Amino acid sequence: MNDRDDSLRAVDSEVAHLVRRVKRMIAERAAEVHPELQGMSYLLLGWLGQNGPTRASCAVEAFKIDKGALSRHLQHMEELGLVVRTPDPDDGRASLVQLTDEGFARLNEVAAAHRKIAQDRLGDWSVAEIDALAGQLKRYNAALD
Repeated sequence: MNDRDDSLRAVDSEVAHLVRRVKRMIAERAAEVHPELQGMSYLLLGWLGQNGPTRASCAVEAFKIDKGALSRHLQHMEELGLVVRTPDPDDGRASLVQLTDEGFARLNEVAAAHRKIAQDRLGDWSVAEIDALAGQLKRYNAALD
């Protein structure tokens, strides 16, 4: 073993820790949006919030998820009043999925609350340190994509 191997093992260990934390965080945030919302649906909800009205096929591609599974998630979110499907004006055979006003409101409330928590917990970090972390994570993700 060499120093590079040790460093890569340390990165793997910290990423594994981060993944476990993120999974817990997703489940918690999903429940905060709606007690019946699943973690995957929370991720879809956030993605829809960022990408606006879009075809379900775009979400299938973005998440590499089975069409049937996506349809079940969307149906459940629709039943919860978080998303709505509307006809695609460019193709009457297709539909667009978008957040409802309620979906936007709940998602934004949860995001704002968690940004406040992050501000409190990272209060002793400088803006430069936070920016550096964001930059390193972006570089790490780009290298692995």
